[in-house]
Amino acid sequence: MELIRLKNITSILTGFPFKSNLYSEKGIRVIRGENITEGKLRWDTIKCWNLPFDKMDYYSLRNDDIVIGMDGSKVGKNKARIKNVDLPLILAQRVACIRANKTLNQIFLYYCINNIRFEEYVFRIQTGSSIPHISKNQIEEFSIPFPNFQTQSWIGKVLSDLDAKIELNNRINSELEAMAKTLYDYWFVQFDFPNEQGKPYKSSGGKMVFSKELKREVPDGWEVKTISEWIKKDKSGDWGKETREGNYTQKVSCIRGADLNGLNGNGQIKSPTRFILEQNSHKILEEADLIVEISGGSPTQSTGRLAFITEETLNRFENPLICSNFCKAVTLNDKNYLFNFVYQWNSLYDNDILFGWEGKTSGIKNLLFESFTTKYKTVYPKSDIVDKFNAIVKPIHIKKQKNLLETQHLTTLRDWLLPMLMNGQLSVGEAEKEVLNNAGKQS
Repeated sequence: MELIRLKNITSILTGFPFKSNLYSEKGIRVIRGENITEGKLRWDTIKCWNLPFDKMDYYSLRNDDIVIGMDGSKVGKNKARIKNVDLPLILAQRVACIRANKTLNQIFLYYCINNIRFEEYVFRIQTGSSIPHISKNQIEEFSIPFPNFQTQSWIGKVLSDLDAKIELNNRINSELEAMAKTLYDYWFVQFDFPNEQGKPYKSSGGKMVFSKELKREVPDGWEVKTISEWIKKDKSGDWGKETREGNYTQKVSCIRGADLNGLNGNGQIKSPTRFILEQNSHKILEEADLIVEISGGSPTQSTGRLAFITEETLNRFENPLICSNFCKAVTLNDKNYLFNFVYQWNSLYDNDILFGWEGKTSGIKNLLFESFTTKYKTVYPKSDIVDKFNAIVKPIHIKKQKNLLETQHLTTLRDWLLPMLMNGQLSVGEAEKEVLNNAGKQS
């Protein structure tokens, strides 16, 4: 298939050098390199421009524009498409915007940029030892396939339909998770779980007693325990060998800190295949185990991210699971308390409690797991309320895992189709058949 340089079929512009000390919290949002991650825009670090700006038309972004961060450790990977967002947005310095001309389909262009060929190209041509960066001219020299416009449109539609389904699954999962978290907060933070008459316990006058350990009231009959009292045992992580050798014969998939978000929520899982000693098979994860990241984090993110294992989680993998050396697996005394432990731990994490339980060795932060779990005390609810909570929350997580499995298949299919379509090895009709076959397997 014919290849053509971007400079011949696109317009590429770079952003305006706004002064960082003049940004404000309100005004027109500015897309900077910090706001672009791998395929998505981040809004938590957004800055705004609220001063007169006479070049608004030139630097304004449009729907379906492709934006690329031009420097940083992930240069070439940090790119995104402007879609389903409120405009106006304006472009800042060190960010490139790519727009197709009339002979090129913009969605097709996005998939030409959002693939491994572009990342490999950037890796080859980037400059700068401390902070890698690329230039506008280098982006313009990148070549892409150039079939006729109708074929471009078809390819763009096949791939974007897959991405739309992936995004829908992610959105449904976010809503399901919000429902479960709201229920947990209502029952186990506000203590308005249903009483014997089905009314909110605390709001309806349920008996509360003061806990000296927690320095607050808790429902009558509920206990106060350290986190370690919830836990039966823990399993250290393992890394094993890359290939089968000697006594390293047990094939496993290794869950790292980078995989935790994808295990129970959004994000991809790229857990490597490893081989561990047969005698370490006791480290293999089982249903109702939890995984805690004990090393890593960042200045703005503490250690202690958590994921959990269900039957549906295990069904997503061909191999048994272990966690890496930077993680620790935990088994509870009572598996019925799994979801209570998860939401309680995540609440502590989200409220930055774990920052206070970190040590640092060799530049890496470590969670002081033993100290934290043996000293930190929490409310321990009665089992009958936990059973009622599980009856509602467990089906939610089964649905989430089903969506994650489908997303996993769709992502694999999309990533397989992309180079095949771009290289002309697969026709659009053949690709549509693959999509339909995949849909049949998932139904």
